[in-house]
Amino acid sequence: MNRRRWEVFRKYVRKRSLVWIAAVCMLAVYSGCGGDGGDIFSPVQTIQPIQPEERSSVPPTESESETDTSVEEEHEVITITISAAGDASLGNYVGQEYAWSFRQMYEKVQDQSYFLGNVYDIFSQDDMTIVNLEGVLTFSEELNPGRTYNIKGDPEYADILTYGSVEAVSMANNHRLDFGENGTKDTLAALEPTGIVYAYDTNVGIYETKGIRIGFVSVNEVAWGQGVEKLMKDGIAKLQEEEVDLILACCHWGIEGDFYPTEFQQQFGRECIDWGADLVIGHHPHVLQGVEAYQGKYIIYSLANFCFGANRNPSDKDTMIAQQTFTFIDGEKQEETEFCIIPCSITSDSSRNDYRPTPAEGDEALRIIGRVNEYSQGLGLQFNENGYVKAMSDQ
Repeated sequence: MNRRRWEVFRKYVRKRSLVWIAAVCMLAVYSGCGGDGGDIFSPVQTIQPIQPEERSSVPPTESESETDTSVEEEHEVITITISAAGDASLGNYVGQEYAWSFRQMYEKVQDQSYFLGNVYDIFSQDDMTIVNLEGVLTFSEELNPGRTYNIKGDPEYADILTYGSVEAVSMANNHRLDFGENGTKDTLAALEPTGIVYAYDTNVGIYETKGIRIGFVSVNEVAWGQGVEKLMKDGIAKLQEEEVDLILACCHWGIEGDFYPTEFQQQFGRECIDWGADLVIGHHPHVLQGVEAYQGKYIIYSLANFCFGANRNPSDKDTMIAQQTFTFIDGEKQEETEFCIIPCSITSDSSRNDYRPTPAEGDEALRIIGRVNEYSQGLGLQFNENGYVKAMSDQ
């Protein structure tokens, strides 16, 4: 329990203790210790004592044991946990062999909960899960000329996200237009009945949970170059006008296969935070990159592949889920947050891609965390063996 939550809990126990003391005093008066008490209570009031299991086992400090005539108000504490994962290609690229493909697996298992089944417990227990939807959901055959890989899946594949407890997708990437604007329209039509929120380019997304509104912007540096700066700044400003409580900046950027961010990634990621983003989420390199802390906020440079149908057997199968928990007290976002990474593999079968992301365990988990630490070292951030950010004194 962090310091802020402990303070709220301590105040709660203190308040309940005062009620108990008041109850004893009133019972004493009522029983004649301070007079006959016959006309004091009308009607008679019954105050339930605190049960033993409800009492705090922590002895009061000297200041806490003093009589306090003021009544402290309880605070409303809301925590919001956001999970972010990398590239989700729900389908094949045109020309890909059918054997061991995503489509073959889908038709074999006949179970839409299969693909994200091993991470469902993680995603279902958070407040919002967001992934990068790499490719479209369409029956269109209208290929975008000049593309090496045109990725698509059937519109019904959108339910894979629903069954996996995914609430939001970023769509600004270099595969959104693999089948032209019609491919995008078909994808949005497929997402509509699922309730999954999306964002791309000038279209911002807003997801609400527990009364907290989470906005996100999604831009594609791979296609737009440095023009993404205006798109992102304008998108964040739009969300600020909407008075959302949290802002996520989703950036499709960097160089495929590189483990370290480019100079522009670092500049742009920091700009996103300067403009008002609370968390920067990066993807596109298809491999893990490091994480940076800037102005008390985090920049995830690359989450790598996740549920990735566009490659039947990538050589690098390491990935991770990034989680951040934000705390609101009486509607005010607190500076203190909790951030961790959950090391995973994109597959439950080490010999090939079965399109079923799976949390890593034991030595494998430590190995993946070690990789992220290696890539984050120059960014001034390190994670402990459980995936949580180390205290600055421990780094």
